[in-house]
Amino acid sequence: MATRPDALPLATTSEVERQFIASQWQLMWWRFRRHRLGLIATAAIAGFYVIALFSEFFAIHDPVQTDSKRTFVPPQRVHFFDGFRPHPWVYQINASRNPETAVMEFEEDKSQKIFINFFTQGHEYKFLGMFWETNIHLMGVEVEGKHKTFYPLGTDRMGRDMWSRIMYGTRISMSIGLVGVAISLVLGLLLGGISGYTGGWVDVLIQRLIEFIRSMPTIPLWLALGAAVPVDWSVVKTYFAIVVIISFIGWTGLARQVRGRFLSMREEDFVIAARLYGTGRLRIIFRHMLPSFMSHIIATTTLAIPAIIIAETSLSFLGLGLRPPVMSWGVLLKEAQNLQSVSQAPWLLLPAVVVIVAILAFNFMGDGLRDAADPYSTH
Repeated sequence: MATRPDALPLATTSEVERQFIASQWQLMWWRFRRHRLGLIATAAIAGFYVIALFSEFFAIHDPVQTDSKRTFVPPQRVHFFDGFRPHPWVYQINASRNPETAVMEFEEDKSQKIFINFFTQGHEYKFLGMFWETNIHLMGVEVEGKHKTFYPLGTDRMGRDMWSRIMYGTRISMSIGLVGVAISLVLGLLLGGISGYTGGWVDVLIQRLIEFIRSMPTIPLWLALGAAVPVDWSVVKTYFAIVVIISFIGWTGLARQVRGRFLSMREEDFVIAARLYGTGRLRIIFRHMLPSFMSHIIATTTLAIPAIIIAETSLSFLGLGLRPPVMSWGVLLKEAQNLQSVSQAPWLLLPAVVVIVAILAFNFMGDGLRDAADPYSTH
């Protein structure tokens, strides 16, 4: 028996009406909210960028401070309750040198507890790296001193705190993904749009350029370009040089996708009407054609950020990307190249875990955005 429209439940009717009058972005957001894994990944990425913005605040120690008596300190186990009272603490670490191997050994002194406080004072830094000076940190030990320290992720071969170095490295690695994608996005949209809209010899020239770039082996090309960066360049110059090197290849995939969409759209009525009206070529591309599949571009861009982060990590790990004193996840992983150091201090591989979590988060968020970009899909 057919059901009359006026007999439909009010909530169902209201939901259908909302879908008919909703904009594309509203439909995309409603669908993305149902992608639980995508929402969790988005929250994780937001956390990474909060850490990137306030790295100094989240750090416990000065990331460049060395201590020869604290080399390869293992991660300290955090206890969250002092009896029945919720107050995190760790045991004091005592160091001694093994008389046979001459290696520093560390053991917990269970007679001494070091309590961890929040919003405590520590080393001074400039807020956001450029504004007023402060010494407030998210957490720290109750009494900061030579014999009372807190290393939640251990230390490296020079006694530097791994937690603080990972916090600082997050800023470089996460920002290089955004800057690299921004450059790739501009090149991909511009060249791909011109290629698909113009056609003819311009299309042939741009496509042959894309094929030439995509035919080159990625890793040898990165190695060659990375080796060309002068060693005596400043941190800022090296940073932007690595971004440009990584973006040199990243724009070709997006350009191909934009070209394909433009080839099918350039004969549409709204494009022909804009052309007859006398609208300029670039205005037609950026004002009329690109917004029609902007949601797809956002999803594609989100999936491209992990590739750039991995590229920077790989180059820095091989010693051809960013170099100390710059701190990125790849630079930190370079410390793990020595197998003897890794066998003695396996926590040096913790930056790799951070990279894996960040890449998975971007991929899950990208999958959610890609599914949400088609709001009328039934999947």
